[in-house]
Amino acid sequence: MNLERTDNSSKDFRSLVTHLDAHLAITDEDEHDFYQQYNGLDAIKHVVMLYVGDQALACGAFKHYEDGTVEIKRMFTAEAARGQGLAVKVLDELEAWAKVEGYTKALLETGRRQPYAVRLYEKKGYAVVPNYGQYVGMENSVCMEKEL
Repeated sequence: MNLERTDNSSKDFRSLVTHLDAHLAITDEDEHDFYQQYNGLDAIKHVVMLYVGDQALACGAFKHYEDGTVEIKRMFTAEAARGQGLAVKVLDELEAWAKVEGYTKALLETGRRQPYAVRLYEKKGYAVVPNYGQYVGMENSVCMEKEL
């Protein structure tokens, strides 16, 4: 298993994000277009890829949100590799990288229809906070944060 720090130009990252978007198109239901407009890759400069051999199995990213705070984005594990703790390894690496970059807090948005994601973040010390930014008023959104 190998973790690699990269950026949004990674072909493997873009490939996994295509699978993520297909998954979210189903789980987000009618709200998918709303969420999709905030998931562009242009602002993402920090990406972590997890490989087993030469196969990309999981990814995640962060982007600057405000002074001292990053937003965790685009977390995904390939369906065949789920349940093996890969997302935990990606998230740990993202948090470590953000700390090195001088950030002291991470926040994120996930969906009520992704209870497995909510459990992951709770397990890693994230607490539910009021919805922020564009997610205010979105009933499916669950916003969380953690001090790094």
